[in-house]
Amino acid sequence: MTRAWILPMLSVLCGSVVATELTLQGRPGAAAALLLVFVLLAGVNSPWIFPRSIGALEAQQRSAVDGRPIVFWRSGCTYCLRLRLRLGRSAHQLYWVDIWRDPAGAAAVRAANDGNETVPTVVVAGRPHTNPDPEWVRRQLSPSA
Repeated sequence: MTRAWILPMLSVLCGSVVATELTLQGRPGAAAALLLVFVLLAGVNSPWIFPRSIGALEAQQRSAVDGRPIVFWRSGCTYCLRLRLRLGRSAHQLYWVDIWRDPAGAAAVRAANDGNETVPTVVVAGRPHTNPDPEWVRRQLSPSA
């Protein structure tokens, strides 16, 4: 299991423990509702909500050809989640690199952020932008940008 799944698995585990306790207290409705909240929390923090990640080197090569931005991210990052959700369907037009799965991606982020793994870091035309506004990122996808 990679680091990307630690937070979602902990969410499900904690939700299961609390739901079991509520069930034993005779409150199955509350247990089911609470477990649903924990499962949704796990889903939102899982890598599944993001487009398929590729390696940093592959993303850089593809971006050099078509000019599409690269997003360096990691699961559990609320700012990454905010960017992903605010981009909506446009998120699939970017190249996503999970820095917890790709050491080259983590190194690229550290190089851009004074040694820190600050995400999301969006690279547009070879220039890194740390935690940019989602609307700015969306504008970078338009042909006139």
